[in-house]
Amino acid sequence: MSDLGPSIRPRRLRTTPAMRRLVSETDLRPRHLVLPVFVREGLDAAQPIASMPGVDQHSLDSLRALSVRAAEAGLGGLMLFGVPRARDAVGSGATDPDGILNVATRAIAAEVGDALVVQTDLCLDEFTDHGHCGVLDAQGRVDNDATLERYADMAVAQAEAGSQLLGLSGMMDGQTAVARAALDAAGFPDVALLAYSAKYASAFYGPFRDAVESALVGDRRTYQLDPGNGREGVREAMLDLDEGADVVMVKPALGYLDVLRQVADISPVPVWAYMVSGEYAMIAAAAKNGWIDGDRAQLEALTSIRRAGADAVLSYAALDLVEKGLVT
Repeated sequence: MSDLGPSIRPRRLRTTPAMRRLVSETDLRPRHLVLPVFVREGLDAAQPIASMPGVDQHSLDSLRALSVRAAEAGLGGLMLFGVPRARDAVGSGATDPDGILNVATRAIAAEVGDALVVQTDLCLDEFTDHGHCGVLDAQGRVDNDATLERYADMAVAQAEAGSQLLGLSGMMDGQTAVARAALDAAGFPDVALLAYSAKYASAFYGPFRDAVESALVGDRRTYQLDPGNGREGVREAMLDLDEGADVVMVKPALGYLDVLRQVADISPVPVWAYMVSGEYAMIAAAAKNGWIDGDRAQLEALTSIRRAGADAVLSYAALDLVEKGLVT
């Protein structure tokens, strides 16, 4: 007999699947998951992304079909990223009504209506020929205020296309307040803002840059957060809350669970996290090589993110896990 005595046996609550389900502290449901999706201009069919096993660049037709599946699965939403044919210094395609992201947004909004939340990435990096998230000045630095003018126009263009939630991922100072003011002035007070508040300058974004065919040379450390700075991430979230963010985000997720927990503890609005491309791809690649059980590892990662305080998680595995019946 253990020194603990006969009455103290934590294992009693682990004896059967029903018992474990009954006492589970953290749940993971389809509604907690948002699927990031890439739509590429000019494609006739979905095209696999080599660095992200199981993830595709989509054509408009394959995107429509995917959106129906996501709605039927009960996912919380889709986050759309556009991959244009042509790019320029100011990311003109981001505000063009006929640009790929705005066209795709209209298509999905028409296809699924309110069955899930149609969300769009509000950032210039996919649309600029230099790959940065903003407009550059004469010295090649990102000009915060000039970029905010572009973000205001993007916010209105995406709302006009039918986006219900805009993902402010550029990490420009004041972007939440500027987007909110632009939306309200244009008659879109009900379009919600997701602020990527604590977005770190991470090595785990590599596969994403393949997916959007990024033209970036250099890095984004002058506007994304230093991975060593936890308090700064919390401060950024507080600033976005003051500016009117409807949701705040921590990105990446797995390497920043401590920041996620701190933000969740102080936020009066929902807190989301993004399990980014590199985090997904590590698991997917290891599973492809037979080293780990990929489904179990994805579920464990997502559960840990939820446990740390995320109300919802952006995950490339979202639809796959639900359609396999592993998230119900």
